[in-house]
This record gives sequence, C-alpha cells and structure tokens, in this order.
Amino acid sequence: MLARARFEPTDLRAARRAPVARLAASQLSRVRRIVDAAVRLADEGGFEGVRLRDVADASEVALGTLYKYFHSKEDILLFALTEEVERLEAAMTESPPTGGTPLARVTQFFERATRSLTRRPQFARAVLRSLACGTSETLVRVSRFHCRMTRLIVASLHGAPPDSRTPLGPERDVAFILQNVWFASLIGWAGGLHQARVVSQRVRTAAALMRIPDEED
Repeated sequence: MLARARFEPTDLRAARRAPVARLAASQLSRVRRIVDAAVRLADEGGFEGVRLRDVADASEVALGTLYKYFHSKEDILLFALTEEVERLEAAMTESPPTGGTPLARVTQFFERATRSLTRRPQFARAVLRSLACGTSETLVRVSRFHCRMTRLIVASLHGAPPDSRTPLGPERDVAFILQNVWFASLIGWAGGLHQARVVSQRVRTAAALMRIPDEED
C-alpha cells in the first residue's frame, strides 16, 4: 500500500494508467468515496460537520479502512483541497491571466483563486482550518499546497501557464509574501470580518506596496 503522506490525486491517475497498479480499482473507488463524502459533509456543516465515523458511514467503508488511507479529517480535506488546486492549475494552463501588467495579472489570479475557493463557503472554512492545524501528519500536504500556489503566483506574474520545469527565481519571495497576505485575508473572511471580494483587494494592495509593476507607475 502507498504511504499515506504520498497519496495524492496524481497517484490516483497514475495508478489507473499503470499496467500493474499500486492500488486496486476497489481501493481507488474507496478513496474516491471517502473524499467525496467528506466534501459533502463539509459543504453541509463545515469543519465540525466532518466526523470520521460519519465519513466512513457515508462512503460505505469501515472506519479502520478509512484510516488505512488517511490520518485524520484534516488529511482528507487537504486531499480535496489539492484537487481544487489541480483544477485551478488546469484553468491557468488553458487560460492564463490576461492583464497587461504583472500587477493586473497577479490581481486577476487571486480573484480567480478566491472565487474558486469561497464559492463553497463551508468547505472553504473547513479546508482553511485544516491548513492551519499545524500537525506533523498534514505537513507534507500543506507544504505541497503552498509550493503549488507559489508556482501559480509566479506564473501569473509572467502571464504564462504554470510549468514545474521553470525555475522560480527571486519572484519566489514575492509569491510567498502575497500568498501569506491572501491566506490571512481568507481567515478574516472565514471569521466574518469582511466579504470575499475584499480578499483579492487586500492582496492587490500588498502587491502595489511591493512595487509590482503596473501601467499607472
């Protein structure tokens, strides 16, 4: 069986294509049902609504079987978040930000990313809490999420599709700071401090203060 920390959506696709799959089709089906059930429960009741016994019941697997694939409900929710990021990557590849300046493009990217996440408020609050949980069991997933977001931000600055082969260069630090502003603003949204549209506005303000080029400069 695959180590749980390495079990990502890309592993699911690779397993389907491989002549000798690491996971049997029945195992892939169980994982899919577990993730889908957790997402439904999060959509209905947020983080507190995702109880592992309920996830196991809804996905028709034994609780012990669930633990073979995931450490915790945070682990499942971060798996689902990884799939959201994959969809965002696909959208960026098909249609990169089209703004005429780096500031316009990175603002457009964060508007897109914010809409993608907050369109399902309860799920968004659940995954934000999972990202902030800070346990050793979820460290790998959290780190991969931030790395992928960093690459997407750098790609948006250039107005190019994301490419894992392209070196990030000094813009990695810019992306790191903007991502932190985005995350902090999302936490404020999740707590009811402001509307979702404010999130990308605050990232744009941070980007402008960092003197990311804009046609008005």
